[in-house]
Amino acid sequence: MLRTVTVIGLGLIGGSVLRAAARAGHDCRGYDPDPATRSAARDAGDWRIDDSPGPATDGADLVVLAVPPAALPTVLESLAGHPGIVTDVASVKQPALAAVPTGVRFVAGHPMAGREVSGFAAGDAALFDDRPWVLCLDEPTALADWLAVAEFVLALGARAVPAVAAEHDDAVARVSHLPHLAAAALAAQAAGALPAGLAAGSFADGTRVAASPPALWADICAANAPAVRAALDRLIADLGTARAALDAPAPALETWFGAGHAARAGWPPTAGPAIPIPPERDDLLALGRAGGWLTEIAGTRLTAVLPSRPAAGTDGPRSRKLGRAR
Repeated sequence: MLRTVTVIGLGLIGGSVLRAAARAGHDCRGYDPDPATRSAARDAGDWRIDDSPGPATDGADLVVLAVPPAALPTVLESLAGHPGIVTDVASVKQPALAAVPTGVRFVAGHPMAGREVSGFAAGDAALFDDRPWVLCLDEPTALADWLAVAEFVLALGARAVPAVAAEHDDAVARVSHLPHLAAAALAAQAAGALPAGLAAGSFADGTRVAASPPALWADICAANAPAVRAALDRLIADLGTARAALDAPAPALETWFGAGHAARAGWPPTAGPAIPIPPERDDLLALGRAGGWLTEIAGTRLTAVLPSRPAAGTDGPRSRKLGRAR
């Protein structure tokens, strides 16, 4: 077990990791460059908050980096020679992996959880409960280190999802980064007294994340620019189809609405029966690609689930084959 856990960066995600790790029984430490944040964290729970990162990371079994993407290379460089495992929570994984110094035992991670508000006070120990937490299993990530971090995120209440960085970055461009761009564009349509006064549920649901810090999401989208460009091009083309359908007979527009309706009606995926998974890289990556996740790690015995029905656009027969094979 990764007994001693240090969290560097105590904003929404880092503060939530600190709270959830303490809830799970870990010996927790933390550091944030902002003195006011450190003071608030000291008053908030039974953990140690240091005034510099060196003492906070010294002797830690796991260091969780919850820092802005631009700061990640410098912080990783400072951990060269650290004997424990290091993970991160950044929204884009290929740049994170590229920044890892030789010898650092790094497992790239990304919890798919958050809120439109930021800061330590917004943190919540339950933020990760039943939420996907991607852990990248690219070479040269050691499988034993990956499993140790997976066990940690399971203890925090999350679903451990195996992936490789490139596939993760493409997926989050579609389901996280693109929605932030779309929400910002939709929110801008409410400019003016009458539109703002008439906006109701559909506007609120479609624009919630537009309240997120603009600088943060500009940095995230820029860091994942190739995948975001492709996702944005697909959305623009799809909206172009909707625009053309407005000038066509009624069934064309109904057909256009149907694809999104079917995808949304099948989300979120529900868990099928538990299946054993060998602790092997290829088997774990096949699980993630099939939409599945780990639920338990007990030594070399791993338990997982697959979605009870394939999501729209996925390889259903392959998912079912994985379940039978295990």
